[in-house]
Amino acid sequence: MTSAFTGLQLRSLIKPSGELELSLVSVDTPEPAADEVVVRVQATPLNPSDIGLLFGAADLSTASLLGSGTQSVMTMKIPQANMKSMAARSNQSMPVGNEGAGVVVAAGKAPLAQALLGKTVAILAGAMYSQYRTVKADSCLVLPSGASAADGASCYVNPLTALGFVETMRHEGHKAIVHTAAASNLGQMLNKICIKDGIDLVNIVRSPAQAAILKNLGASYVVDSSAATFLDDMTAAVVATGATLAFDATGGGKLAGQILTCMEEALNKTAKEYSRYGSVTHKQVYLYGGLDTSPTTFNRSFGMSWGMGGWLVFPYFQKLGSAKLLEMKGRVVAELKTTFASHYAKEISLVEVLSLEAIAAYGARTTGTKYLVNPSL
Repeated sequence: MTSAFTGLQLRSLIKPSGELELSLVSVDTPEPAADEVVVRVQATPLNPSDIGLLFGAADLSTASLLGSGTQSVMTMKIPQANMKSMAARSNQSMPVGNEGAGVVVAAGKAPLAQALLGKTVAILAGAMYSQYRTVKADSCLVLPSGASAADGASCYVNPLTALGFVETMRHEGHKAIVHTAAASNLGQMLNKICIKDGIDLVNIVRSPAQAAILKNLGASYVVDSSAATFLDDMTAAVVATGATLAFDATGGGKLAGQILTCMEEALNKTAKEYSRYGSVTHKQVYLYGGLDTSPTTFNRSFGMSWGMGGWLVFPYFQKLGSAKLLEMKGRVVAELKTTFASHYAKEISLVEVLSLEAIAAYGARTTGTKYLVNPSL
């Protein structure tokens, strides 16, 4: 029996031959169980984490397109040196897309499910680059009156990541934060949270134009990594704020080590006595992204009290506990069009996700090029 809701879904496949294949397939959406609903997806962002699954370790410069429309197939080559890291997903046709929003078009018999019929909801369900998704009713976040699916498309990953940074700061006993790639949608949200909550935030950006974006939001500390005085500027900002915690979206290169070095220099400026082991104050940098795919390198010029590790929002959710997570979601809904407003360079269809022009733009993962996918187009 054919499902009442059959639609397109974007899939990513890595072949053992070293080729990535992106295509659209027609899938039947499961009928909702009593406690489930069917959502017609109208908006889902192309987050860096989504792009990582979409393209894997493929070389985007090798992209070629076969066919057109819903029959489009995009192929890319994966360097042989990168195939080992892709072994676990070889020959698996994988759906993509962490989060999104849309309208509930069908519901199971349970009262909670029935109450959602016709409502615009946000969901974190995976496989969101699809025209329809069947999900548990209690996993839906009902958007406030007047909010569109586009308004709620990025309700989860960026807002809860930004709130998670602040919660981590408080839990670990730090008093201020350093954040990189800070003019992004996530970075702008973090600034609004910190301004509202009275938290000092040091923003690291990559150009004067990005610095202007944050200063216009009211950011107090913005340092430009393209400036000749970058390290001195960052040290001065860390002295002023006392920041000993950083979240780095770039991941690779020297930046994480430079942040730790500036933190150590800032601490030494106020040290009352010399120690050959450096400051006893712990300095922590969490890598939460991979905008720079080169190796992470650093010179150990920041004493012995330091840490560098990974931070991911989904595992962090599990540590929070349901009560805290519910509180954070409530804040996101209440401040959806202010603190947690997202901005997109362009809205595209599922077919357009596979265009060479679009991939060149959103695949670069640079500030200001975030795309929104509307599978209903």
